[in-house]
Amino acid sequence: MNNKEVKSKVVTLGNKLAPRMGGDRKAAFVRAWAIVKAGGLELAVKGTSFANRQEALKRLAAYTSDQIKAVLVPEPANPADPAAVAVLVGIQGGKGLFRLGYVPADLTAVVSALGAKLTALRVVCGTWGWANKQTFGARVALAV
Repeated sequence: MNNKEVKSKVVTLGNKLAPRMGGDRKAAFVRAWAIVKAGGLELAVKGTSFANRQEALKRLAAYTSDQIKAVLVPEPANPADPAAVAVLVGIQGGKGLFRLGYVPADLTAVVSALGAKLTALRVVCGTWGWANKQTFGARVALAV
């Protein structure tokens, strides 16, 4: 990507971000520059420990990111947060999508401004609690 393309992307993204960041144009352009320079944004999906999401993540861990389809869906009717963006996942060729969790609240403005082009979903594994039970989480990558 040449300098002109980089500047164009930063300006476009910065202008989209500014109103969502309370009109703070300087902060919007700093954030836009960081995202464009990194080639996108990777974020952890929140809420993956609720309901039967851990079981779904265990199953997803058996697939590659190319086999997993993921969609970001704004939820303006969400009573807890009208700016919420849900992460829905499924297997390529499978039936339906499963609500895996949500985009972190502090990044919903950025995701909305990016137009949320989802490029990958990565299932990660870690530990939780005093008994060191194995738990799963997910990260999504968004391209600019």
